[in-house]
Amino acid sequence: MKILIKSGRVIDPANKIDSIMDILVEDNKISKIARNIKLEADKIIVAENKMVLPGLVDMHVHLREPGREDKETICSGTQAALRGGVTSLLAMPNTTPAVDSIGHLKILQEAIKKGSKANVFICAAITQDRRGEEVNDLASLKKEGVVAISDDGASVDSDAVMLEAFRRSKEEKLLVICHSEDKQLSRQGVVNLGFTSTRLGLRGISAESEYKRVARDITLAKETGASVHIAHVSCQESVEIISRAKKGGIKVTCETAPHYFTFNEAEVLGYDTNFKMNPPLRSKEDMLAIRKALSNGTIDVIASDHAPHTENEKDIEFERAECGVVGLETELAASITELVSNNLFNWEGLIRAMSLNPSRILGISKGTLSAGADADIIVVDPEKAWVARKEDFLSKSQNSPFLGRSLKGCVEYTLCQGKVHKWNS
Repeated sequence: MKILIKSGRVIDPANKIDSIMDILVEDNKISKIARNIKLEADKIIVAENKMVLPGLVDMHVHLREPGREDKETICSGTQAALRGGVTSLLAMPNTTPAVDSIGHLKILQEAIKKGSKANVFICAAITQDRRGEEVNDLASLKKEGVVAISDDGASVDSDAVMLEAFRRSKEEKLLVICHSEDKQLSRQGVVNLGFTSTRLGLRGISAESEYKRVARDITLAKETGASVHIAHVSCQESVEIISRAKKGGIKVTCETAPHYFTFNEAEVLGYDTNFKMNPPLRSKEDMLAIRKALSNGTIDVIASDHAPHTENEKDIEFERAECGVVGLETELAASITELVSNNLFNWEGLIRAMSLNPSRILGISKGTLSAGADADIIVVDPEKAWVARKEDFLSKSQNSPFLGRSLKGCVEYTLCQGKVHKWNS
């Protein structure tokens, strides 16, 4: 089947393309990018005044299957991903059971084979059952297709265990993704420690609980020469530590999520649990530091940290509610609204952070529009505004901090491995 995308503004940082061009797709691969392609095609997508971009690569997604299919399934989660322009994603290992053995990995792989609508890559757990006590058989997991390891949702407290994990990951050339949180310092808090926690009478989570563990994880990675990726960076001190490490030649990359550069701790004053996540929303100064770190390249990646929860897990008292928000369907529009429209990012920078950089960090062949690449392409109306509403979400859960908010940028078409998905605008 031949698909021709006509007259869109094609942006591909990998090939230094930013121009009005056509893209020809043949047999699910990109076969040609050029101006004014004159060929017959089975399907023509007219993309005038639209952006034509590599499909997004989200390296931090919780699909909940197996174990919590009431929150999300691989089918519903990947469908939501495509709606938001995400064609490839990294499934995190805090499922039930955790992805900590070949047997558990194969359960997930089979579920992906049966239900996935997008490209799903797998992150396995660092330690058995994510308890932080014994490092898993990383060699076997890598051999079976795992591309990264993380105990996401938990940090490995033992320096010795984490050092061993870094040593083995270096041997296997596996990326370590760190949820950097010292729970002796976060102390079961639920909001950022400071004025807001005091005013609400809720237990606070200090920025120190994040940045001290970020410093520890980077130090151990440096000692072993391993690559480390810091997940969901939320505070200014973490940014400063990462910046110094990068300047010192340490192999560290990091990500943040749209809620950390859009909102700050003031949002929780109404006790809305859709603003409860871990790490929590920080101060306005922290939010501005995250924005600056994105614009200057200290933060490499924007990821959703898509964490679906049922309504009865969220619509309860703030202290008892689960941490986490959905984000697959809003991350691109939120980033356009907050970063591109405010001139903190140009389009090339946005696609680097949301497609090219995560692909390179994970070592996967995605994030480009090169001839011969898989036809993972999105067509976006950059000016179209829309309002995030529960009833429009394809995710099984709707715990979004963007509900009721007007966002700019609407995905009109998603091509994933050449299959065309058209979305109602």
